[in-house]
Amino acid sequence: MFELDNFESIKIGLASPEKIREWSYGEVKKPETINYRTLKPEKDGLFCEAIFGPQKDWECHCGKYKKDRARHKGVICDKCGVEVTRAKVRRERMAHIELATPVSHIWYFKGIPSRMGLLLDMSPRLLEKILYFASYVVIDPGETNLTENALLSEKEYRDAIETHGRNSFVAKMGAEAVKEMLKKLNLEELSKDLKGKLKDASGQKRIKAIRRLEVVEAFKQSGNDPSWMILDVIPVIPPELRPMVQLDGGRFATSDLNDLYRRVINRNNRLKKLLELGAPDIIIRNEKRMLQEAVDALIDNGRKGRPVTGPGNRPLKSLSDMLKGKQGRFRQNLLGKRVDYSGRSVIVVGPDLKFYQCGLPKKMALELFKPFVMNGLVEKGYAQNIKNAKRMVEKVKPEVWEVLEEVIKGHPVLLNRAPTLHRLGIQAFEPVLVEGKAIKLHPLVCTAYNADFDGDQMAVHVPLSVEAQAEGRFLMLSPNNIMAPKDGSPITTPSQDMVLGAYYLTMEEEGVQGTGSVYKDFDEMMLAYDNKQVHLHARVRVRIKLDENDKGQLVESTVGRFIFNNNIPQNLGYVDRSVDKYSLEVDFILAKNQIGKVIDKCFRKHGNTATALMLDKIKDLGFKYSTKGAMTVSVADMIIPEEKHDLVRQAEEKVAKYEKNFKRGLMSDEERYERVIETWAATTDLVTDALMKNLGPLNNINIMAVSGARGSKNQIRQLAGMRGLMANASGKTVEIPVKSNFREGLTVLEYFTSSHGARKGLADTALRTADSGYLTRRLVDVSQDVIIREIDCGTTEGIEVSAFKDGNEVIEQLYDRIVGRYPVSDVPHPQTGEIIARKGEEISEDVAEAIVAAGITTLVLRTVLNCKSKHGVCATCYGRNLATGKNVNVGEAVGIIAAQSIGEPGTQLTMRTFHTGGVAGGDITQGLPRVEELFEARKPKGLSVITEVAGTVKFVENGKRKDIIVTTESGEEHEYQIPYGAMLKVRDGQHVKPGEQLTQGSINPHDILRVNGVIGVQDYIVKEVQRVYRLQGVDINDKHIEIIARQMLSKVKIEEPNDSTFLSGALMSLAEVRRSNEKLEEEGKEPATFKQVLLGITKASLATDSFLSAASFQETTRVLTEAAIKGSKDNLIGLKENVIIGKLIPAGTGLKRYKSIHITNLEETPNYPKQDGDNIAL
Repeated sequence: MFELDNFESIKIGLASPEKIREWSYGEVKKPETINYRTLKPEKDGLFCEAIFGPQKDWECHCGKYKKDRARHKGVICDKCGVEVTRAKVRRERMAHIELATPVSHIWYFKGIPSRMGLLLDMSPRLLEKILYFASYVVIDPGETNLTENALLSEKEYRDAIETHGRNSFVAKMGAEAVKEMLKKLNLEELSKDLKGKLKDASGQKRIKAIRRLEVVEAFKQSGNDPSWMILDVIPVIPPELRPMVQLDGGRFATSDLNDLYRRVINRNNRLKKLLELGAPDIIIRNEKRMLQEAVDALIDNGRKGRPVTGPGNRPLKSLSDMLKGKQGRFRQNLLGKRVDYSGRSVIVVGPDLKFYQCGLPKKMALELFKPFVMNGLVEKGYAQNIKNAKRMVEKVKPEVWEVLEEVIKGHPVLLNRAPTLHRLGIQAFEPVLVEGKAIKLHPLVCTAYNADFDGDQMAVHVPLSVEAQAEGRFLMLSPNNIMAPKDGSPITTPSQDMVLGAYYLTMEEEGVQGTGSVYKDFDEMMLAYDNKQVHLHARVRVRIKLDENDKGQLVESTVGRFIFNNNIPQNLGYVDRSVDKYSLEVDFILAKNQIGKVIDKCFRKHGNTATALMLDKIKDLGFKYSTKGAMTVSVADMIIPEEKHDLVRQAEEKVAKYEKNFKRGLMSDEERYERVIETWAATTDLVTDALMKNLGPLNNINIMAVSGARGSKNQIRQLAGMRGLMANASGKTVEIPVKSNFREGLTVLEYFTSSHGARKGLADTALRTADSGYLTRRLVDVSQDVIIREIDCGTTEGIEVSAFKDGNEVIEQLYDRIVGRYPVSDVPHPQTGEIIARKGEEISEDVAEAIVAAGITTLVLRTVLNCKSKHGVCATCYGRNLATGKNVNVGEAVGIIAAQSIGEPGTQLTMRTFHTGGVAGGDITQGLPRVEELFEARKPKGLSVITEVAGTVKFVENGKRKDIIVTTESGEEHEYQIPYGAMLKVRDGQHVKPGEQLTQGSINPHDILRVNGVIGVQDYIVKEVQRVYRLQGVDINDKHIEIIARQMLSKVKIEEPNDSTFLSGALMSLAEVRRSNEKLEEEGKEPATFKQVLLGITKASLATDSFLSAASFQETTRVLTEAAIKGSKDNLIGLKENVIIGKLIPAGTGLKRYKSIHITNLEETPNYPKQDGDNIAL
């Protein structure tokens, strides 16, 4: 039996004809499939039972052996030749077709670059002429003046025979000719020859020599024989993988592969017959060409010429198509599979559930837990055996419900909502049985799932094994997912009604009933409130006691705030308890942001269990008091400010003045347009300010917006102020504003103006979702093998971190960038010299605040960009696990988390490219396209000119253009041409640093790599991606972007191989080159020189060391072709390759170091010697 755990790596290579025959269980000689009368497979056909095994378990073809499996197991029937065995062998057994003439394998001849062409030093065009019988090739010129490997047309060949005689030279055509040429190659000599050429070659010749050398070395080292690229025998895949099924109407549906195989067999048989008959050369040649084309279509239909089509002109799916794309084997069946023990249903809200619970419909639960229930029925003695138990479950006897209740107790289930954009899209809950057919979901987990109750559906999965249940409970249960992994902020923050309730509860009003009352304790205050003697918003004084013996102290606050504080822990850190023991922790009005802070403080102080309990209490309070508050919205709440009319009139006068000036020629059309836009934007703001002043603090619409429950200032403006300026479909602002608001109603023209932007918004959303999904897929692929592999790699390098500013605007504070990271060395206070943060200790929130308070602006931190771990990264360079607030564990799949954290908010980013007036490059890309541009390391739109040296700027006029000369200290001058119309970013006489921008726009990251090196380009990528996300109000921690940047720079180009085995110009992984160089240095040899290269995420994914991972990503056939020639070995280090072959992923509990743990009873624990520090009893 093939065990999954007994191999460490997987290798791919070319199959020799002998190997193909060795795999095979017999030759397929006939194109027949199934006999339509008996519906049994034809002998020697594509479904032959003698070759592939019986169609029914333990039954031979002729019926001689039936039923009695024990006696006849493994017997081969003497009548029909079928082995008596299980039918599933038809999924494993292969066959072969012996070809009458060799044919070429299209992957190696047609791929780019053509591997056959490179080896033979022939262009693919010439090779095609030989393979498809258009030209002869000279194999052995003999004594003639012909040159070896020269092509001869039909006429030239006849002339040569006339001139030199028939047997004086050998020229052939077709794949057999190419096979002979390949057999004659001496790879050793060819390799030496090419290495010699490399020394003097330059330019195009050098590139070609390197390419040829790569292929030659690949064949040499892998032990593949080049002649195996030509097939003498074709493997036939097992029949169950290309099935033929009978449809209802008696017709048959068959896999396309059967048609393709049938064509090959038909042509092959016809060719054999023609050869036997000794047919004329031209007919045989044509038949050979047709066989070649049939094999091409079988391997990769449509790669050469028109694809072979089936009924209805549909191209047939060839072997390559079975692997490629979303529907191919890799992505459809290997990276993800359908599972049993799952169900799906519509979700409804379950406000009465606990935070860790979900409501599961009874019928669904019974079906999902069927085997468990059946087992329970037998154990409890309700049923004698499993069969009876099954019958009881199907008839739904009353005992079944009792057993089901017990079975689901403590057995978590997983809930998943598609699309699963980040790991919080699958969480575990304890099921509670509910009536009806809908799944009930806790309101606070909706944010993580991005779920609402307008018809969303969710899937339920049952973890079966004890290990799976344990992981579900300890890692995936919803209280373990309170913090978002992207930035460590609470993702379970209450929203909408709950926020409204909490806001209403903590509001304060003056002069309401019961103001100033004094109560002896909380219960007396609640009694008064329940009897309507005191208002919820009244300020009262209540004696607070810490315990029964405590006399207590009078504390003043509102009734609502006392109620709220009674439900949350009173040591969150808002009040210094060493000084003040009695004051309320939360004595302020609670909007959404403040609730988030309360949750954050509770989590940091008390952990997830206490936070989950508090969240449930806040949820209940929120729903209760939003109901009591009875908030409503009516047209009367939308109060239009009186000043609006005057403000609009003043603006109209200004605009009329600009129009006049434009007509008189005093300003350009562009200037007029900009002034008009400015005027209306300012007017809209003034109207909004007047409106907000008008709305009282008790106005319901205002309460909703201020509390963060629903809506914003922007939307209130449209309801009761003025809608303002609208954008048209291209994103340009229309200069005619919408002066009305929704209460007044829009005129026809205004309605028309505003519909442009609305349609643009909807179209954008649709495009954005697809783009964002594809970006996430590429990010996951590039970072999937980044796993925490060790505690500390011991590097002393770091990166300098400071607050990230754009001009004067701070985009990311220093505090956000340093919290949860490790400093490279001790951080002293600049004035006192006292050590604030120690090397090797994490910078906590308090330490980070102290660093900022001390006035320190830059800090050198450990970062994954400098991590020296051999595989993956180390825990110290990575820092804190944001989802738990604790140190990251060894085995955490931080690469996947990084990809999800960047990809998940991607959908929120806008698509638009802003048009800024007068920039030479036109649009400056923003939003999602800008993130993609950075991660793909493309040359950006709106390119900026940068200086490559430090020096002083001087402007020079050059005709119409201005050029900039940067003079270095040594007096060297560097001139930079400035494109016409570009906006300058420097002043005359200014001092600039290398890599600084001279004009506005985006920098090409490859230029930064050249000028400022690896650290410079990594810093640039992090900052630019942060800029896009932060401007949209999305917080992502730097470390996620750093992981992607690290992967983009993980490859190097070999410049001089010296004593190493690398080839000049080869792309290798940085870790591998470092390892090899260390070894060479130890041996006293000269290491290879290299330079790091920046690859876009797609290229970096395809350049991974794992061919399985690359093949399942994109360009499957190209990756597999290259891997087969190199004889690549996949060491199964990343996640994808292990998922593909069905092993546990090497992350979390699947890591090797956790597999070899042996559990011993405490009594049996051996006595380890005390001094041996390595022996630790687990």
